[in-house]
Amino acid sequence: MPRRRTDPPRPAPWRGEVDCGVAEIVPDPDRPYAAELFLNGSPQSHVDLAEPTYLAYEYVRHIADVLDVSFPDGAAIDVLHLGGGALTLPRYVAATRRGSRQRVVELDAALVALVREALPPDPALRLRVSTGDARAALDRSRQRSHDAVVVDVYAATRMPARIACRECLAAAREVVRPGGVVVMNLADGRPLAFARSMAATAADVFPHVGIAAEPGTWRGRRFGNLVLVGAHTAPPWDTLGRRLAGGPFPARLVTGDDLARFTAGAPVVREADAEPSPEPPRGAFDRR
Repeated sequence: MPRRRTDPPRPAPWRGEVDCGVAEIVPDPDRPYAAELFLNGSPQSHVDLAEPTYLAYEYVRHIADVLDVSFPDGAAIDVLHLGGGALTLPRYVAATRRGSRQRVVELDAALVALVREALPPDPALRLRVSTGDARAALDRSRQRSHDAVVVDVYAATRMPARIACRECLAAAREVVRPGGVVVMNLADGRPLAFARSMAATAADVFPHVGIAAEPGTWRGRRFGNLVLVGAHTAPPWDTLGRRLAGGPFPARLVTGDDLARFTAGAPVVREADAEPSPEPPRGAFDRR
């Protein structure tokens, strides 16, 4: 069947060097307009050019759930994305919230060029992609300039120490407007010491904090992603909890007294003492 004029291009296999190492685009055999982006052998993004609301990664779905319940249905929002990958979440926001203004900061200029060429976003999107250091871009951002800040910054498989600290979260707090949210993707495994310290640090910055993960990660059975949420005003935690629990990738949300028990004894991490997130065990995120 010939391709309709409105259809996006079908992703083609590709492998080559970018600034941070070796990138690989692997078409999804089950979805003709979808592909997965790997960096140095680790999965980074999955995107469906024809169906941007399809989210294959658990943590991306959970971040989308946070945004979905934190703002009125369909309302346009201003989002600052620290870390770009294949622009999966910006495409989702653009599809579900027409007119949203989004800025993406990605360190790897060659990766940005690759995504634009091989997995092109709709040119009609109000999406500005710039290259540079995420923390520096955050520090330069105007106060109360965005409704949401999404932090998904990893060098290879580890979050840099300059991101995993109180100063970074405090800078993000200043950028979001009242009623906005800061969402951070964490990666950790048993005994979740990194996640506990980051949640304790967020609680030292924000009056309202929650953290979500799928049950296997909570129980220490697997190294996985946790989604940390900080806000000036309380998000609809009950609504978010139900949505996460009943979604395609069920997750448990921890807030309030449960969060206090989770973070008990964990240190508040300041930049001078910060360390990168833990190295995942071999094969932790192997999707092939």
